[in-house]
Formats: sequence, C-alpha cells, structure tokens
Amino acid sequence: MKKIALVLLIGMLGWAFQAIKFRPPPPRTCGSPGGPPITAPRIKLSDGRYLAYKEHGVPREKALYKIIFIHGFDCCRHDMIPFSPEFAEEMGIYLLSFDRAGYGESDPNPKRRVKSIALDVEELADNLGLGPKFYVIGFSMGGQAIWACLEYIPHRLAGAGLIAPVVNYWWPGFPANLSRAVYKQQFLQDQWALRVAHYTPSLTYWWNTQKWFPTSSVASHTPDFSDQDKQLLPHIFPKQHATQISQQGEYESLHRDLMIGFGNWDFDPMDLENPFPNKEGSVHLWHGDDDRLVPVTLQRYIVEKLPWIHYHELSGSGHMFPHMKDMTDGIIRTLCLERSKQ
Repeated sequence: MKKIALVLLIGMLGWAFQAIKFRPPPPRTCGSPGGPPITAPRIKLSDGRYLAYKEHGVPREKALYKIIFIHGFDCCRHDMIPFSPEFAEEMGIYLLSFDRAGYGESDPNPKRRVKSIALDVEELADNLGLGPKFYVIGFSMGGQAIWACLEYIPHRLAGAGLIAPVVNYWWPGFPANLSRAVYKQQFLQDQWALRVAHYTPSLTYWWNTQKWFPTSSVASHTPDFSDQDKQLLPHIFPKQHATQISQQGEYESLHRDLMIGFGNWDFDPMDLENPFPNKEGSVHLWHGDDDRLVPVTLQRYIVEKLPWIHYHELSGSGHMFPHMKDMTDGIIRTLCLERSKQ
C-alpha cells in the first residue's frame, strides 16, 4: 500500500507540473545562436542530427580491428578507457569514440529510445567506412547501449564487450525478489531518483534540479566508490573537458539517460540469443565484485541466463577498474582474439 500511495503521489505531482506547463529549458545546441561552438569532427545522420566523434589508435584504413567505444553517464567522447599506443600499433587497433545524443557536441535527440543508440552506431560506422562488421565496447551506462546493439544490429558486430554495464532493475527477466533486494542496496536518494525516472519520467528534470530532497548521487558527483575506485580517481579526475559533457543542457544528456536507461525497454536483454552461433565472434562481460554503483549480483544472474557470454569477474575491483594499468589492453586483446563459447 505504501508503494501504491507513493506512485499515486508522484503521479499527481507529475500531472500538476504538466498542468502548469512545467518544462525543462530548450537545449543549447552546438553551432546554434548562443550555443557552444563546434570543435569536433561530426557526421550528419539520416534524421538531420549531427554526431561528434574522436579517433584513436592506428589509421582506420590500416587497422586490423575496428572498435566503436560507447561512453557512460556524465561522460563524452574524450572519456575513453585508456589503452597504450604501443598496444594499438602491435594489434592494429583503431578505436572510435563518439558523443552520445545530447552529450558533448552531438545534437540532442528528443525522440531518443533504447534502439536509437544502436542505429546511431550503425550510421556512424557506415559514414566512416568501417566495413560490414566492427566491434563495440560499452562502459557503465554505455554498456546498456551494447545490449541494444545485440538486439537491433547483431549482423553488424564482429564482437561485443560490456564493461561494468548498468542494469535496469525493471527488466522483466529478473526475479522480483532479487531485483528488489539489490535495488534497496542503493542510497535512498538513488532509489528515489530512479523511481521518478521510471514511473514519472516527466518529473525527472524537476526532481534532479529541485533543492528539497537529495538527488541522484551519480548526477551530483557523490556516489559510493569502492576503496579501489578511490585510489584510481585521482588519475581520472579532474577532467579538462568536464564543461563540454552537458554543455547543451543536462536534460537532453543526463536526465534523458536516466529516463531511457531505467524506463520500460522494448526488449529484455535476458531474451537475447547468441549473435555468434558459428563462433565467428564473441560477447564478453567484465565486472568488479566490489562495484558499489552497479551491484555484481544482477550481472551474475544475467550471465547464468545467457551462458554464451564470456564472464570475467574481478576480485576486489570496483566500478572504475578499466583505469587500472594495462587493464584495457587486456580487455581489447581478449575481445578481439577469443571466439564464441557455443
């Protein structure tokens, strides 16, 4: 009854704010009058939006392995998981990072859905001539985009890597008692922020900008980091490009991420089939057992349901483990050289 009352209360608040035409401010689109400048190379998508990108590693025309990297929450194309130039040269690695819609210098997409990111990835690859197949790697919230690629463009993938991927507690494949128990391990403020994003998305902007209650710990840069994360953070922050991340507005970047990532999906990742039945590629998932942002319990359940995923659990590691020395080199080597289990 308490949950029902809570949902009704939030719903009434949402209706009230709708009634008074409460809306987030329009985005400050890059290149528009008064908007941030355009400094990155960009491609034009079929719907007219622009997508900003950044290239790393060897030139793409010489690459043996072409990888598209998808950044996480409150990040942009500059937030690459680190890998060494020597390793890129040795393996022939070309890695492409880009600003997801609304982040950095990529145009906002008010029609953004879970499927949208996969289609953006496909168009980006085609515009830059990456060929019929390429690898994808997603970190944290970018990991959710990998599930979308496995659902909507599996025929374009040579392999896929999920690094500490964020889970949606409302995926129907989770047993209710399990997802509920793990959900309650979060800070109370994060439980509220995700409830709002899931049940009343129209209130997401208001909730994350109001001053009465604590908002999302991740959005407010006060998450619960593990001991290992705290050791790595000085090497990651501060970011010189931090002001670019949500320069077009937090609603079309951070808030829309919450609404889509924790909203109702058009598919359940646990219903996915092996995209590489002939062992021509593989899917890998890496996760730290001391990750306090994305609890490991639900990842273990996912890989039990999808045994074709190669699972790598790192003992004592938190959410930021890709920033450990030589970690990314090992991740990329494993993804590119290992084949499917089945």
